[in-house]
Amino acid sequence: MTPPSKPARRYLDRFSRAERTVHRITATLMIVCIVTAAVLYNGSLSIKVGHRHVVELIHVYAGFALPAPMLLGLASAAYRADLARLNRFSPSDWRWLRSRTRRDGSIRVGKFNAGQKLNAALTAGAILVLLGSGLLMYYPGLARLSWRTGATFVHDWFALAVGLLVLGHIAYAIKDREARRGMRTGRVSASWAHGEHAAWAQDVDVGPDQDDKRP
Repeated sequence: MTPPSKPARRYLDRFSRAERTVHRITATLMIVCIVTAAVLYNGSLSIKVGHRHVVELIHVYAGFALPAPMLLGLASAAYRADLARLNRFSPSDWRWLRSRTRRDGSIRVGKFNAGQKLNAALTAGAILVLLGSGLLMYYPGLARLSWRTGATFVHDWFALAVGLLVLGHIAYAIKDREARRGMRTGRVSASWAHGEHAAWAQDVDVGPDQDDKRP
C-alpha cells in the first residue's frame, strides 16, 4: 500500500528568534551610528541639532556596541549555522553573480544568495575597520599622530561605504515583502522560498539543509 504523500507546507521557518533579535539590535545601532555621523559631519545639521558632545557620545557608544549583539548571537545554534552558510561561497554563487537572469530560478540557491553573502562579509569587515579606527580616534593616546590621521581618513570613507551598503540593503528589503516577513516573523511562504531559494526550500521540506552543496 502506498503511504499517503506529505501535504504541501504553506510556510517555512527561516530565522530563529535569536537571529531576528540580533538583526534588529544591530540594525538599530547601525542606524543610530549613521544618523549621528550625518549630524557630526554636516555643519548645517550639527547647528540645527546642537548638543554636539552628546551626539558624539551616542555615536561612539553605539559604534562600540555594534559587535556585541553579533557576538552574543553565537550562543544560538541557528545563528552559528547561518554564519557557516554565509561564509561558504560555492561555484554556484559565482555563476549566480555572473548571470543576468539570476532571478529566474535556473540557478538553485541555498538559504542565502551570493549577494546576501557578499553584503554580510562586507558589512562585518567594515564594522571591524570602523571599530578599530574609531578606537584610535577616540583614544588618541593609543597611537601617534600619523596613525590617528590615517584612522580618521579610513573611518570617514568606510563610514560612507557602510552607509551605501545599508541603503542598498533597505532598498532590496522594501522591494521584497516576503524577505521582510521572514525577518519580522521568522517564517516565509513556501512558494517564495521555492522560487528564490529553491535548494534551501527543498532541503527544509525533505531533510537536513545542505545549502549550496548541490551541483
